[in-house]
Amino acid sequence: VSSEELEQDIHSTGFYRQKAKSLKQCCKDLVERHKGKVPADFDELNKLHGVGRKTASVVAGNCFGIPSIAVDTHVKRLSNLLGFIDSQDPEKVEMRLKELIPEKDWINTSHWLISHGRKICVARKPKCLQCIVGNLCPSFNHANG
Repeated sequence: VSSEELEQDIHSTGFYRQKAKSLKQCCKDLVERHKGKVPADFDELNKLHGVGRKTASVVAGNCFGIPSIAVDTHVKRLSNLLGFIDSQDPEKVEMRLKELIPEKDWINTSHWLISHGRKICVARKPKCLQCIVGNLCPSFNHANG
């Protein structure tokens, strides 16, 4: 596929030109270093061009069932908001969540927090009255006085 066609396909994701280059290089890496197969190993995933800790965690967990926690902006924000950690460092957030949450729930934890952050606890205007964990949230009382 041409770079231009790939850029059109991923345009809505933002930074589409850089992502298209990374995707093409990642595919090349997969073919050359892994015989066209996606590795089922976090460290090998993380070595692929354009693949960072978050993407490696998503692939490891969702494709291979390897316990992992993918930390995106929602996971980081909610982890701080709920008082699990006071850090903006995604790796520190991940390690703290792994200390608090049973390993069997790691993959789902990312999904739960991301969904909650997108639908209920949105950054600019949280829907606190619809929140099922409001009693655990220090911000709930401030928002609903």
